[in-house]
Amino acid sequence: MSTEMLAMILAGGQGSRLGKLTKSTAKPAVPFGGRYRIIDFALSNCFNSGVNTVGVVTQYQPLELNAHIQNGASWGLDEKNAGVTVLQPFASREGEKWFQGTAHAIYQNIDYIDLYQPKYILILSGDHIYKMDYEAMFNYHKAKKAALTVGVLPVSMEEATRFGIMNTDETERIIEFEEKPKKPKSNLASMGIYIFNWPTLKKYLVDSYSTDGKMEDFGKDVIPAYLSHNEPTYAYAFHGYWKDVGTIQSLWQANMEFLEPNNELNIGDREWRIYSKNDALPPMYVTKSAKVNNSMVVDGCYVAGDIEHTILSQNVKVGTGTVIKDSMVMPNAVIGKDVTIDHAIIGERAIIGDGASVIGTEDDIAVVGFQEVLGKEVEDE
Repeated sequence: MSTEMLAMILAGGQGSRLGKLTKSTAKPAVPFGGRYRIIDFALSNCFNSGVNTVGVVTQYQPLELNAHIQNGASWGLDEKNAGVTVLQPFASREGEKWFQGTAHAIYQNIDYIDLYQPKYILILSGDHIYKMDYEAMFNYHKAKKAALTVGVLPVSMEEATRFGIMNTDETERIIEFEEKPKKPKSNLASMGIYIFNWPTLKKYLVDSYSTDGKMEDFGKDVIPAYLSHNEPTYAYAFHGYWKDVGTIQSLWQANMEFLEPNNELNIGDREWRIYSKNDALPPMYVTKSAKVNNSMVVDGCYVAGDIEHTILSQNVKVGTGTVIKDSMVMPNAVIGKDVTIDHAIIGERAIIGDGASVIGTEDDIAVVGFQEVLGKEVEDE
C-alpha cells in the first residue's frame, strides 16, 4: 500500500482558552456556524484538494471527535478512497505517554504513516476555520524541490508580533524563523500547515528520539533544525479567510462574521463545499409570534422568542418572550421563557432557565458551558 502524500491532522488540543466549552470535548470538535464542527474545515479541504488518505491524531477528550468523524464518509474520505483513520492517544512507540508537542505526535505515529509509504506528509491543525487548496501548495513544494514548505499568511506588521514569523529571501526560501518577535522583519505568519518530504522528516525525528528527544514541536524545534542544516525550506503564501478560533473572543467573532452576507469564507460555494456529519432532524419550527432577523436557524430548532444576528445550531429550543442578540447557541441547548441573551456563546446541551440573563459585551463575551445549567427549570411550552 502506498500514497504520494499523506495528511496528518493534529486534533488532540485541549483548547484550555475556550474554558467551559471544551470541558468534555477536544477543541476541534467544538461546534461552529450552526451546522459544522471546527475539524470539518481541515477534513473538507483534504477531500476538495484530492488528499484522500488522512490520519487524525487525537489526545484530549477524543470520544465526541471519534463519533463525529466515524469512517470519514461524510467528507468522501471513507474506505473507497483509502480514507480517514482516527488515531487514538498513547501511540505504541513509547507506550502510554502524552504527546509532548506537534512533532512528537507525528513521531509517535510513525508506524501508521509508514503503512502508506508516502513520499510527502501534509501536517494540519484541526482547529482553524479556512478553505485552502492543499494541491496548489503541494505543486509549489515540488516545483521548489523543497524539503519543507510552510504555509504562511501575510498579516499586518502590528499583528506579526503574535505569530511565528518566517523571514525569506527573494526566492521565498526561509532564511530565519522568529517566534513572536517584538520587532518583526516580515509579516509572513506561520499557519501551522506544513508539507515535508517524509524520509527526511522521519530521519530527523528518529535521530532525535534515539538521542536527546528534544525535537518536540515543529515551530520551536523542527524548523530551526532544518534551517541550521540548510535544508531547502520555503514559504507558501495563502491569501484568503483564515481564523484561529482558540479563544472565546475569536470563536464568537468568527461566528458573527459567518452571518454576514458575502462573507470572505463563502460557505455557500458549491465548488469548494464544507461537509459535516449532520443528524437527521425535523425542520425548524418558528411560532407565528416569534421574530427571526439576520440570523441562522438550522434543522430541529423550535423558536418562540426573538432572534437577532444569532446562530442557532441543530436542535435548539427557545421559549416564548426570550430575546437573543449577537450570540451563538450550540446544538441541543434548551433556553426557557423570558430569557435575555446578548453577546454570548451558549454551550452544547446547556439549559438556560426561565427568566435568566446571559449578557456580555463585544470585548467580554458571556459563556454558558457544555451541559451547564443556569437558573430555574425550563417549563414546557
